[in-house]
Amino acid sequence: MSEHHQPNSQLLWAAGLIALMGSLALILGNVIGSIVVPGHDWVADTVSDLAAGRYEIIQDVALYGYAGALFACAIGAAHHHKDGTRWNLGIGCLAILTVCVVVIGARNEYGDNDSEGIVIHIYVVYALGVLFAALFFLMARGMANIGIWYARFSYGCAILWVIGAPVFFIMPTGYDGIYERGLGVLTVAWVTVFAWMLISIARGKLDAEISAQRSSDVF
Repeated sequence: MSEHHQPNSQLLWAAGLIALMGSLALILGNVIGSIVVPGHDWVADTVSDLAAGRYEIIQDVALYGYAGALFACAIGAAHHHKDGTRWNLGIGCLAILTVCVVVIGARNEYGDNDSEGIVIHIYVVYALGVLFAALFFLMARGMANIGIWYARFSYGCAILWVIGAPVFFIMPTGYDGIYERGLGVLTVAWVTVFAWMLISIARGKLDAEISAQRSSDVF
C-alpha cells in the first residue's frame, strides 16, 4: 500500500468510537424504554412495541444511534480496505442496513397494528435478516487479514444468525420479545468487535508513526 493510501488513524478512531457509541445507544434505549413504557414485558413484547406510542422517541433515538454505528463501520471499512469484492459487498450491506434501520425508526407502523398506506415494516425486517447474514460472511475473510480471531468471530455470528434468525418468525408470542433481543445482541456484538478492530488498527498506526518520528529525531 502506498504512502498516499495509508489509512488515516484519526478517521479510523472516529469511525470506531462512533460505532461503539451507537451500539451503546441501542442498548441503553432498549433498557430505558423497557423501564419507562408502562406495562412493557421485555420477554413477551418485542422491541417494535417500544418504538410506537407515547414514549416512541426513546427507541427511535436508539435506532438512529445504531444506524450511525452501522454507517461508521461502513466508512471505516471503506477507508481501510482489506479484501476485494467480498469486502466491497460487505460495505454495501452496511450502507443498506443503515438505511433499513433509519426506515424502521422513521416509520411508526409496528407495535400499534398500523395498516394504513403502504406497510413495509415486515419487508424491511426480511431485508435485515438477509443483509446481516451476508455481512457476517462477506467481511470475515478481510477481517482475517487483521486478526484471525476477528474472522472466526464473524463466521460464528454468521452461523448463529442463519440458524437463529428464521426461528424468530415461529416463536410463540410469549417469548418472541426476549428472542428478538438475543438476535439484536448478536448484531451489536459484531458491530462492537468491528469497531474495536478499527480502533486497534488506528492505535497500531499511531504507534508506528510515533516510533518512526522518534527514529528520525535520533538520526
